[in-house]
Amino acid sequence: MQVLVAGLGRFGSNLACALAEAGHDVVALDLSERAVQGVAQVVDQAVVGDAANEAVLREVGATDVDLAVVGMAGVESSVLITSNLKTLNVPRVFAKASSEAHRLILERVGADRVVFPERDMAERLAQSVSRPGQLDYLELLPHIGISEVRGEGFAGQSLANLNLRARFGVNVLVVKRGNEVVVMPDLTERIAPGDVLVVVGRDRQIAELQAAAG
Repeated sequence: MQVLVAGLGRFGSNLACALAEAGHDVVALDLSERAVQGVAQVVDQAVVGDAANEAVLREVGATDVDLAVVGMAGVESSVLITSNLKTLNVPRVFAKASSEAHRLILERVGADRVVFPERDMAERLAQSVSRPGQLDYLELLPHIGISEVRGEGFAGQSLANLNLRARFGVNVLVVKRGNEVVVMPDLTERIAPGDVLVVVGRDRQIAELQAAAG
């Protein structure tokens, strides 16, 4: 599947990498050169450009993709990009929203699916705290999702040493440590006994990670 990810904040960059590592052809687009460089070694094409400009979308091949994901949180930019993508006849456009009003506007300009990644993850983390013995899963796309993995088998090792992206194709979004939650942990973060890793990746890769973690 050919996918365009417009907006490379935490949500967009992690999703772009997860999709690329799952075997999809990914074009990543953002105004920030630093954000683009952060995914350039993983995705098929990483471009510095304004996704709100329809001409830029055409130049990066938006008319040929099967799916576009709009990762911007800003209402004006995300609505304009979503509208432009639908004008270009992109078959499916998923867009990130920051509020219910934002969601309604995105739906009115043609978004096929609106997501609240921060809110959805917060709700699932809260549910998991209430049900400590039960791990959770959130589907982002078919066969790609966010899941919790017990880190017992990795205790004492840093995320840099574990190198989970290279070994399993997954990205760590959160480390849950008792009542503490470490969001977007640094590679220097060391896994402690009892930690739970919240990762994004392909279902098969997550299953392989779970098996390795014991």
